Formats: sequence, C-alpha cells, structure tokens
Amino acid sequence: MFPYLRLGLFILPLASLSLLIGLWVSISIIEREASRLNLKISLNDIIFYSLLAGAVGGRIGYALEFPTLFISKPLSLFSLSPTTLSPIFGVTTGLIFFLSWIQRKKIPFLLALDATAPGLAMFMVFVGISHIFSGNAYGAPTTLPWGIHLSNEYRHPSQFYETLIAVAIFFMIQKRILHHDGKGINFLFLVVLSSLASIFLEAFRGDSNYWFAGLRVAQIIAFLIMIISLYFINQIIINKIEFKKNISESKK
Repeated sequence: MFPYLRLGLFILPLASLSLLIGLWVSISIIEREASRLNLKISLNDIIFYSLLAGAVGGRIGYALEFPTLFISKPLSLFSLSPTTLSPIFGVTTGLIFFLSWIQRKKIPFLLALDATAPGLAMFMVFVGISHIFSGNAYGAPTTLPWGIHLSNEYRHPSQFYETLIAVAIFFMIQKRILHHDGKGINFLFLVVLSSLASIFLEAFRGDSNYWFAGLRVAQIIAFLIMIISLYFINQIIINKIEFKKNISESKK
C-alpha cells in the first residue's frame, strides 16, 4: 500500500526498513529480558544467526512452494525482498538452529525461551507494520464501512487487524500474566496467543491457501501448534506443582 518512500534520488523500501527496525528493537528487548532473568550470556549472536538461518530456510521453502517462479528468474533466489519467504519454513529453520545453538552452548533451555518471548512478540508488531506498507497479507473483499480499497476491491484491513492484535499480545507477554518466570511458559503462551491470532485473522484474509473441504492451511497448522503448546504448558505446571509437593514432604 505504501511500499516505497522517495527521498530525492533514494527510494527506501518501507516494508524491509520496518523489519530491520523491528529486529533492532526486538533484540534490545530480548537482551533486557535476558538480563532480568539473570541469563549470564548475550543472546545477540544466537538471535542473529538464527534469523539468518530462518531467512535462508524461508527462501528455500518459498522456492519449493513456487518452483516455476525461481526457474524463470533464478537470481531472485538472492533477492532481499521479505515477500518471497515461506513463514513456516523460515520459522522452523530458525527455531531448529536456535535450539541446537543453545544446547551446544549449554544455556538453560527454558530460560532462553522465556528471554526471547517479549522480543519475538514485538517483532510480530513490526511484521504487521511491514504488511501495511507492502500490502501483503491482504484481506478478503468486504462491504463493511472500514474496508480499504486494494487491488480494485474494498477489502478487510487485515494488515491493521494483524498489527493491533500483535500489540495486544506484546503487552500480555510483557506483563507475564501466567507468572512462571524462566520456565518456558511465557514463550509457550506467546505461541498459543499467536496461534489463536492466526486462526482468527485467517478468516479475514484474501490470500489464504486451502486444503480439502475448504479448510485453510494456516488455521489447521495454527490449531495443531496451539494444542501442542497447551500440552507443554500443562506439563510444566504439573511438574512444578509435583516438585514443590516433594520438597514440602521432604521437610516434614
């Protein structure tokens, strides 16, 4: 919608610029959260290389999803455009790299996850902003009065829905409303909230991919991820309760 800003002879791609700013802000938040949780190691390098691995994985995933695009223009594999990345492949690749790195460095696993949660939540806000600029993740046609004119139709302002929901999620994560610092629950809570947001937002998207029976791919994947995350949250809480119970009994 506002893809570029012209400054004299220079043209700034606003979507990419917003992601870079979001990355800088998010890393600052993660470092602050790591310090608050007394994590005695900088996460800067881990995050940077995990994001780099995620970008490579996302581009390869996009190439596998749309091979004809890259066969006709092979040099586009090296494009800096964030629009030719597969979110699922990118997130999976980045997460695998992140988990393997913290295991190799012997960093407390659950503590590291909770340290990244607020920063990741903030980054999702900037992802929404980048979609506002680029016009990606556009909405389905609508007759509602707040529809925006895009691609010759009035559509749901799904990019604005996405950004506002991401802001709300960030504040919930920042408040740590589940009160289990360093146990991985805040990170899993972020995953649950993001999955719920995806399920909701997909209903207003105009660019969704479908499986059989009209089911949206993103909603199915988000639902499965949410169920798995809720299971792990439940297990962590149960283990903590049992640990406290055992400590209490040992003191008697």
